[in-house]
Amino acid sequence: MSETTARPFLSVVIPAYNEEGRLGPSLARVKDYLAAQTYQSEVLVVDNASTDRTSDVARSAGVEVVQEPKRGKGAAVRTGMLAARGEYVLFSDADLSTPIEEVEHLMAALEAGRDIAIASRALPESRLPVRQPWYRELVGRVGNILVRLVAVRSITDTQCGFKLFPREIAQRLFGAQRMGGIAFDMEVLFLAQRLGMKIAEVPVTWVDSPDTRISRVRDSLDALKDLARIRINWLLRRYRL
Repeated sequence: MSETTARPFLSVVIPAYNEEGRLGPSLARVKDYLAAQTYQSEVLVVDNASTDRTSDVARSAGVEVVQEPKRGKGAAVRTGMLAARGEYVLFSDADLSTPIEEVEHLMAALEAGRDIAIASRALPESRLPVRQPWYRELVGRVGNILVRLVAVRSITDTQCGFKLFPREIAQRLFGAQRMGGIAFDMEVLFLAQRLGMKIAEVPVTWVDSPDTRISRVRDSLDALKDLARIRINWLLRRYRL
């Protein structure tokens, strides 16, 4: 059987750091959804230097585990996206704040001619039955204004952890990615725009997780510093595209 024939239609990449508590139910939901589809698929959990039983939980669920010893969400997502074999590659946060079913809306955007499809919490059509605390939303909105001014034009939500790429585009962008922290989303979208790729921002259902691993203030400050690094890396032609 050729590599093309054997390749799954969809790969789902889930970065995970100390997720033994909620990873099992999330994987069960993802696998149930994928089992109901007509296409072949694969699920990859990237264990991001966890100190708990994250890898054991993933293997017990029957999914592939990829180890990423360097801490940082960007490092974990990059490893998983480059390891994925599917014709299309989705990365999703382990808490499934964006339900796996929303991949259908992102796929429709790609079928309509876009190069990349990203979930957005900020569009008027988005559905947020459980919202973030007001102060986290405020920090996020202010940060996004700066992101649009400095790096990623016209995108209202760069940080939602649910993005879909054709495999060839994922290989190109994540192969060039340099940021190991949460700024990787902005970096990848920045590179995509510089290459003239068309990005669809898709309204989705999104439910805030009370057990979020993101510190809005600290991580937002780190991301702002990384924004400067992204621009410097671009000006110095450090990206291998």
